[in-house]
Amino acid sequence: MAVIKAQPLTADAFAPFGDVLQAVGKPDKIINNGFCGRYHDRARLDFDPDGRAGISVFKAEPRALPYTLDMLERHPDGAQAFIPMSLDAYLVTVAEDENGRPVNIRAFIAGPGQGINYHRNTWHGVLTPLSAPGLFAVVDRIGETPNLEEHHLKTPLTITQ
Repeated sequence: MAVIKAQPLTADAFAPFGDVLQAVGKPDKIINNGFCGRYHDRARLDFDPDGRAGISVFKAEPRALPYTLDMLERHPDGAQAFIPMSLDAYLVTVAEDENGRPVNIRAFIAGPGQGINYHRNTWHGVLTPLSAPGLFAVVDRIGETPNLEEHHLKTPLTITQ
């Protein structure tokens, strides 16, 4: 089984796949009488015209490293953002697309205070918290048509830290 070493999540490394959501550096705006910094418009929320943005809450069972990755998915009709509701690390896996199949799989460890937004049609692994409670706010496309494509790997991969 091939092994992938997960790297720390950075905006530059993740840029081909989506956006890292975090409050780092100087805020774009100071609001609320100077008591709040706004980090403005940090994700590209892209949805087909037949859907709308919705907010859901996911509660996922924690996993452990090493982790066996055997399936990736993507959402052709809209972006999908995961915003942790606790300050716990989680595993993020992504892949490039080649003729409708995931290739060049990469893995990241998202740290406390980091959310992610997968761009539309980005291959990614399932929600993989590394500790409880595994609670996330999820912003994604809500609509009548399916917005999910799955790809099961012929040979699973092991992800380590």
